[in-house]
Amino acid sequence: MVRTADTLRESIDELSRREPAFATVIDRHGHPEPRSSPPGAVTLLRTIVGQQVSVAAARSMWNKLEAAFGSPPDLKKLLAASDEEMRAAGMSRQKAGYIRSLAELVLSGDLDLDNLPADDEEAIALLTRIKGIGRWSAEIYLLFAEGRRDVFPAGDLAVVVELGRLLGLPEKPSEKQLRELAEGWRPHRGAAAVLAWHSYNSAVL
Repeated sequence: MVRTADTLRESIDELSRREPAFATVIDRHGHPEPRSSPPGAVTLLRTIVGQQVSVAAARSMWNKLEAAFGSPPDLKKLLAASDEEMRAAGMSRQKAGYIRSLAELVLSGDLDLDNLPADDEEAIALLTRIKGIGRWSAEIYLLFAEGRRDVFPAGDLAVVVELGRLLGLPEKPSEKQLRELAEGWRPHRGAAAVLAWHSYNSAVL
């Protein structure tokens, strides 16, 4: 788990023993704070609403969605809503389609968010059946909503850039290269991503 300070620290301390570059991040910036989101459909709804818009725009859109469909939004009402009702709540036709996909899979029982497979790849395969939820979004959900220790979002730009820099690579690694490099960090690759974000954001500040 990477959802608590203790479990995250355990993983990061183990990574620091394996990789000197990680120990350097801790020396410079300290341990990162854990990040978590509540598991379930609401977090995935928020992911869909927030795609390709600013934080402020996502907040405004979410408020409209709740005003129209309840707080939290009722999946049955979302599934039955017309395009016009969705548009009045701030959702584009594309986002409306993604929301209906999530609602349909959850309400039909085809996607049981309370009992996702323990195998990370199997869980990712199920989550990506939702239209609009790609591998990165699925990995972020499993990392922060379920606290899965070894989920590794190697396609995240900040993770790619920062780990490449920390490891002294001459060029930004590809996602495939980064996954290969990270094999030696199992089963703590999720903590490696959290540490990369911590380093990246600390450097920016």
